[in-house]
Formats: sequence, structure tokens, C-alpha cells
Amino acid sequence: MAAPPARARADYDYLIKLLLIGDSGQMASCYREHVHGVGKSCLLLRFSDGSFTTSFITTIGIDFKIRTVELDGKRIKLQIWDTAGQERFRTITTAYYRGAMGILLVYDVTDESSFNNIRNWIRNIEQHASDNVNKILVGNKADMDESKRAVPTSKGQALADEYGIKFFETSAKTNLNVEQVFFSIARDIKQRLAESDSKPEDRTISINRPEGGEASASQKSACCGS
Repeated sequence: MAAPPARARADYDYLIKLLLIGDSGQMASCYREHVHGVGKSCLLLRFSDGSFTTSFITTIGIDFKIRTVELDGKRIKLQIWDTAGQERFRTITTAYYRGAMGILLVYDVTDESSFNNIRNWIRNIEQHASDNVNKILVGNKADMDESKRAVPTSKGQALADEYGIKFFETSAKTNLNVEQVFFSIARDIKQRLAESDSKPEDRTISINRPEGGEASASQKSACCGS
């Protein structure tokens, strides 16, 4: 029987590729009020390494981390790509959309423009990503003082409801909901892959027998390396 698309090695059951997208500043800091990075790199660092820094972190093009987790009795290898949000890196970023199984759309709850740009990011996803890619909306820096908040929780939830996706508010600094958001999208993708594997017509390996000829096998591959 053909194996599901993300079960390639004995040390894990599924390989899931995630993409973090959202606005970035020219010099994005995990926690500086005067810059406009939404904190994607900080979320990734917190989830993958369990650490947090207030130092400047600027993603040049694209970067990634790997973490293997136990989820519902399965070993899931998460390959998480952190993208640069600046316009000059847009071509590099969109090249990775097609290989993503899940995309985290991140905005800064203290920066309304980063929230308003989520619609633009979703349009990019619709243009470049696979039709069945899982999406989740993330409002980061939720630990900031309420006087600095520019996007109410209700507004984030309303946008998520509009697109039919899940919504979390997170803080890389305090670790609020960081594990939860990554586990949530990973669980949804795992379920989708399992359901796809149960349908012969949806399997990654397809066998076609040309009339009067030998059978041939073709296998899809993601554009990102493992």
C-alpha cells in the first residue's frame, strides 16, 4: 500500500512543512516598540528552542527550524520556514508557498497596519499556495500593555471567522499559546493527511497503465528540501 506523503522515515510518522508569514521591519526586534516586525522569528525561536531574545533578528530571505513532537500517538517532524516580510524578498518567499502544508499568518496586536496587511498575505496564499493548505491566524505580542494594543481580540477573531480559519493570540516573550498554535495546525494537517491516505484516489503515488503499455508510477514532490 502506498505511504502517505509525509511518512518517509522510520524516526517519524509524518513530516509537516509550515510557513510563517507576516510583515517584517528592516531591523525587526522581538520586542522593541519602535519597529514593525510582527515577531515571526521570535515565535519560531520560542517554539523550536524554548528561548527568547530582545536582540535584533532580521530574516534575510528565508530561514527554518526543525522540531519533532509527539502528537496523538504519532511522531511529527515539523519543518518550519520563517519568511522575510519585506517587499524585496517577496519573490523568494512566494517560491516556498507551494511546498507548505500549513501557513501561520502573523500580525502584531500593537500594530494595526500589520493586521490590515493580513488580507494581502491571504491573497498571496490564494495565488501561490496549494488549494488545500491549512491556515491559522496569529496575533502576536499579546502580553503588551492594553494601552499599546491596536487590534482588539474580537477584531482578530472576526477576521479568522471571515476566512474560516482558527485564531490564536500569542506571546513569544511569555510563551503564551506558542505551543498551542503550532500543535493545533499540525494536528489539523495530520488529520488531513490521514484522511487523504484512506482514499486511494488521493494518494501520493499513482499508477497509470497506458493502453498496450507498461505501468508507470509518478510521485509528487514538494518544492522545499527536507
